[in-house]
This record gives sequence, C-alpha cells and structure tokens, in this order.
Amino acid sequence: MFMTSPRRFARYTLCIMLGGLLAACSGGERETDRAAVDGILLIGNGSEPKGLDPALVTGVPENKIISSLIEGLIAYHPTDDLQPAPGVAESWEHNDDFTVWTFQLRDNAKWTNGDPVVASDFAYSWQRALSPALGSEYAPMLYVIKGAEAFHAGETDDFSTVGVRVINDKALEVTLKGPTPYFLNMLKHYSYFPVNPRAVEENGGMTDRQSGWSTLDKFVGNGPFKLKTWVTNQVIEVGRNPDYWDAKTVKLNGIRFYPIDNLATEESMYRDGRLHLTSTVPPDKIPTLKKKLPDQLRIEPYLGSYFYRLNVTRPPFDDPKVRQALSVSFDKQLLVDNVTKGGQLPATGFVPTGIPGYDTSTTIKYDAELGRKLLSEAGYPGGKGFPKAEILINTSESHRKVAEAIQAMWRENLGIDVGIYNQEWKVYLDSQSSLDYDISRAGWIGDYVHPSTFLDMFTTGNGNNDTGWANPQYDQLVARAQVAGSEEERLGLLRDAEELLLRELPIVPIYWYTRVYLKDPRVQGWNPKLLDNHPYKYVSL
Repeated sequence: MFMTSPRRFARYTLCIMLGGLLAACSGGERETDRAAVDGILLIGNGSEPKGLDPALVTGVPENKIISSLIEGLIAYHPTDDLQPAPGVAESWEHNDDFTVWTFQLRDNAKWTNGDPVVASDFAYSWQRALSPALGSEYAPMLYVIKGAEAFHAGETDDFSTVGVRVINDKALEVTLKGPTPYFLNMLKHYSYFPVNPRAVEENGGMTDRQSGWSTLDKFVGNGPFKLKTWVTNQVIEVGRNPDYWDAKTVKLNGIRFYPIDNLATEESMYRDGRLHLTSTVPPDKIPTLKKKLPDQLRIEPYLGSYFYRLNVTRPPFDDPKVRQALSVSFDKQLLVDNVTKGGQLPATGFVPTGIPGYDTSTTIKYDAELGRKLLSEAGYPGGKGFPKAEILINTSESHRKVAEAIQAMWRENLGIDVGIYNQEWKVYLDSQSSLDYDISRAGWIGDYVHPSTFLDMFTTGNGNNDTGWANPQYDQLVARAQVAGSEEERLGLLRDAEELLLRELPIVPIYWYTRVYLKDPRVQGWNPKLLDNHPYKYVSL
C-alpha cells in the first residue's frame, strides 16, 4: 500500500489555538479527556483519503478508515500479522497443496442496510475488482485465483472461468492457480473486501468508477463501525455498528480520523490534547521526545520500503546506467542517522527485512565513485548536459527533508541539479499513475508478510507499477513463483526477480521503514504490528 498539505496549516493552527482557549475556559479539560470518557478514539490519519471504495484505493490512509467499516473473510489478528483471525468466515479448510480453500460464512453477518452477508457478495465484489472496465489498480492482487488474470486482461468475459464458486449462501470455494499457503493473510487486505451488491447496483453499477455508493449518505458496510461524518479535509468519524456480528467485543463508541499531513501541526495537536494517536512524528523532534515522552513515543518494526520511482519512459531515466548512478550516489546511512532519525535501516535492496525465510538483498550500496563512472558512461561526465529533472513528493515536511538531502548528495557526488515539488495526496497519486513525473517519492507497506507483496507490483501493466518499466524475464519469474510447488522454490524465484529488479533499477531504494508515532497511554489493545494493521474492535480507552 502507498504511504502518504501546508494549505491547511493555518486552519489547523487556528483550531489548536481555539482549542486551547476553550480548554482554559472550561477548567482545563482537554478534548482527549472528553473523548476518552465518551469512548471516542482520536487519530491523526496523515492525508485526506482518495476515497472509501476498497476496489479503487491503494493507500495506507484509506486502509485505516476502510478497515473500520468493512470486514473480509479473514480479519486482522490483534497481536500477530502472521496469524489469521475469523472475520465473516467463521471457519475454513484447504486441500493438501493449498490450492482449494473452502470458507464457511457465519449466519449473523449483516450489512448496514439490513442485507445478510452471503457468499455471492464476495463473488460479486471480486468480479467487480477484476472487471477491466472498473480499472482497479489492485486487481493483480487477486491473480493468485485461477483464471483471474485472464478475466482481468479481457481474454474472457465469463466469470465462471474464474476459480470462485458459490456453494450456497454460507459457503464459498476458491481455487487458486498454484499452492498458496499464505492465502489467508492475503484475504485480510481490502482488495479482497466485499461490497454490498445492492448498494453498488443502485448507484451506477458494477463498473462505474464514479459510483456514489461509498459516499457519506450511501455508504454500506459490514464492519464494527458505521460511517457517521465526513467533512472533507477536516474529519471522518465512524460510530459503533450495533448490528456487527461481534458487537459485544467492540469497546469504542467511535473513532475520528483527522487528515493532518503537516507533521508539526499533528504533533502540536497531540501535545495539546486533541489526538490520542499520531500518524507519525517530525524527525527533528524524535531526540527530544525520547527524553521528554519516552512512554508515549513508539518506534516499532514496520514492513515497508521507502524509495523513489523513476519514470523510465522519459530520458535520461530510460538509461539503466543513469538509474544505477542515482541509486548508488547518496549515503543512506547518513540519511537515516541525520534526517529520518527513527531507527530506519538503509535499503540495500527493495524487499525489507522481517520476512521469515527470505534473505534480504545487499546489492545496492553507497559508491559515489561508481556512480560518477556510470553517469559518465551514460554521456553525462561530471553531470554535464544532464537534463532538468524534478522529484515529486506528496506534501509533507519529512518527505521534503529527505528529498533535499538526496538532492544535495547527488549535486555533490554526480554534479547534477534536480528540483523538488509537492502535490497533495490525491493529485500526487494521479500524477504517479499517469507517469506525469520524472522522479517520484514512494513508499510501499506490505499487504501481507511475504516478498510477493513487494515484487508482484513491478510486473508489466500492474496498476501499482507506475514506472513504465517492463521486463518479460521479470514477469516470468513472478509468474513461476505464483505456481511454485514449494515455498522454497517460490522464495528462490522471487529472490531472482528482486535481483533482476535491482539490476534494472526503475526504482531508487532509500530506507526500510520503522513505525514512529505518539500514543496516549490510555489507548489499550493497540499492539506493535509488523504491518501496523490494528483491529479496532479490540482497542479501548
């Protein structure tokens, strides 16, 4: 999933000032205190979501909200992202080689419009996600299902050729194109979430990208919370869903998600008692917060890669030597020590550390001399004649500081000058997907704990590729991995694919994430998670 504007800074600053004044007038009670009494969790969410349709979004800000509103067959485990937890499916079984899975749906799962959640809802939703006319960027996530890729490619319009069979209202059978023992963990991702067929059909139909079904007044979900308020660029609030099958477990009465992409503003809101959780922390504040708020500053493992995409359809980034020169000509250790400061690790490959059984690549290392040599061989000795280029970032002071550091090191080591410009989240995503950039800031958090979640997206035409890069050999390695007979064989093929990616380098690996944020001590049931996926029904104040 994609990781995530100063325009709203003045408004938020005013809100903070007014909040402080009101608190003083009411005897010092803070918003977090009132919310804790009311059972309302206040979360900084980074950016305004692109939308809340699980088939049409790709980012982390969207995931945090959607996962409160919709539940899939398998749910997030409260403490371990490697373990499945029952969701709409109360039980499941598989054949000996993990190619056929059968799910038994619970009888008391309901949509917020009163419809029962049935097996055909999942078949409808997956057909919708795979329909070429919808243009879902995450459709390739479903390619592990037999026949899904051919259907999405338009080779057939007969969905019965896809390995999804509705046995009855409460039983669903899924046939995969190869052994996939980690399939349950894939099902936790929102690309596999169901949507309510009646709501979609009443608002434009299966393939209408402009459908209004996921707006405030028409949203239909089946999760532990219901959509209550949505004020663009200000707040999204969800309230407890009394018809959720496991409502007795839900402890919170609601959650407010605040889109705050100015890190200093978010940190001030936390300190002033307006947030229980921040999305991140200004890097410059980390040393001070370690001393002053050691029990509230959290620095945890996080399965993600921070990198730059390169638009290989534009010169000079169509030249692998230029791309290689950019990748080796800045000091990543210096960057994480002095700029990000949150315990991040220099990325020597693309797939991050922390995946059982997969050895992290050490291919990309800092070597300014090699970078100068490669750039010279590409026709730009000492940077002479290098075309004007810019780094696109989504609006964030931390992304700008990283870009400025890399900009300075490229200038010193390669003799090239690149500019930096920012766009708000939605515009930035559109620019990236339409290849309207030279170099683009990017982040990818694992959708499940497996290297395939990082490597599948660089196959030809993948909706999350966004570089213009295509390599038939790479596609073949990934395709063979999907049908490998053993996990050992699969991981070996994926290692080969990653090394090919790191030779061609349509990306610039920068660092591997840690999860750095502030948490109010009153927030309970919020456990360190490798993917940072927190099932809200277990969270309390």
